[in-house]
Amino acid sequence: TLGLLSILRSVSPFSVLLWGLSNLHSYKFLLFCVLLLAFCVSLCGNALIIILVSYSKTLKSPMYLFLLQLSLCDILLSIDSVPSTLYVVLKEGGTMSLAGCVIQFIFFVISEGSECLLLTVMSYDRYLAICNPLHYASIMGSGICQKLSILAWTPSFLYSLVLSVSISSLHFCGPNIIDHFFCDLAPILDLSCSDVSFIQMETKLLTVPAVVFPFLVIGISYVFIVKSILNILSLSGRQKAFFTCSSHLTAVCLYYGTVIVAYIFSSLTALADYE
Repeated sequence: TLGLLSILRSVSPFSVLLWGLSNLHSYKFLLFCVLLLAFCVSLCGNALIIILVSYSKTLKSPMYLFLLQLSLCDILLSIDSVPSTLYVVLKEGGTMSLAGCVIQFIFFVISEGSECLLLTVMSYDRYLAICNPLHYASIMGSGICQKLSILAWTPSFLYSLVLSVSISSLHFCGPNIIDHFFCDLAPILDLSCSDVSFIQMETKLLTVPAVVFPFLVIGISYVFIVKSILNILSLSGRQKAFFTCSSHLTAVCLYYGTVIVAYIFSSLTALADYE
């Protein structure tokens, strides 16, 4: 909250122009309908998961409780980014206040950071369930679930606070055009007349505990999980063990696949174009 207030007090009052997806012409209505349908399906699906886990007496295992929180992250991310994207597609561009743009990015950090750490916590849960099933119930009690949930959410709020304080120290004087359909960090820094090298370095350092370390934990967990599954003698037992973690593994692949395509590949492409 203090970080958001500092942004509102310090950033310039001019508006920014979101110019991404502005040359769609006759395809804009098709893309708008597809995005709107995906947005509604995502909201309804995640809301249904939250309702089922909250009110069902049988879905009280730690995995479902973490899945409920993962659905909250997806809803937060969808509400934060999709409405502005729909407006940009429909109007072939849109305006937003600079403060609103930065706040959109802050909520994006919170939702994405929490989702990454929740996936990490869920990988630990799957590791215990498959590799140490006899002690799973005693280890994953309600107390440890609450602590793991706090561990998954707290760092993302700290990351957003650090970035919001850093961004609020910048001076914005233009240009005011963002060649994107939502407010990400790199487009926001391009609007600043200040030296942003410190924030860029800060972001790289924060990426280690926020993305790289969780990825390593997930990878190590699945090395032990696969090893335990291969040691199961019966085919049905292997299939059952793999089924218990297949949905989580799919979510991990989708999350990190999107991160790699959206940030790493785009950075390499931009570097190649610069050279």
